[in-house]
Amino acid sequence: MSDKPSVLFVCVHNAGRSQMAAGWLRHLAGDAVEVRSAGSEPAEQINRSAVEAMREVGIDITGQTPKKLAYETAEDSDVIITMGCGDACPVFPGKRYEDWKLDDPAGKDVEAVRPIRDEIRTRVEALLADLVQKP
Repeated sequence: MSDKPSVLFVCVHNAGRSQMAAGWLRHLAGDAVEVRSAGSEPAEQINRSAVEAMREVGIDITGQTPKKLAYETAEDSDVIITMGCGDACPVFPGKRYEDWKLDDPAGKDVEAVRPIRDEIRTRVEALLADLVQKP
């Protein structure tokens, strides 16, 4: 059992918002937080505009693939951040839940995805500050 907190980001396709959030948290937290992402209806590949927007800030998410939300993954996570997955997310007593209302980057060009990326960074920074106290 790990002492570090685990965060699960969930959106419908696990191709844009949740992948960008996971990328930011991995980048900003390093090994301090276990990062997971999944989707209720995963896409075949990550949104290209999301990949490009993250590349612009030095974060490579090309190695990630959309994954189906598994009951066990949610059960084993300390914090579950939903981003429009609706009722597909299982609820477990004692878990911390947040629902982030964010525009869906699906079908948008990189210019339209940049503000979503930046909003996600702000939210991830606040989450990380709350989860990990720095000496």
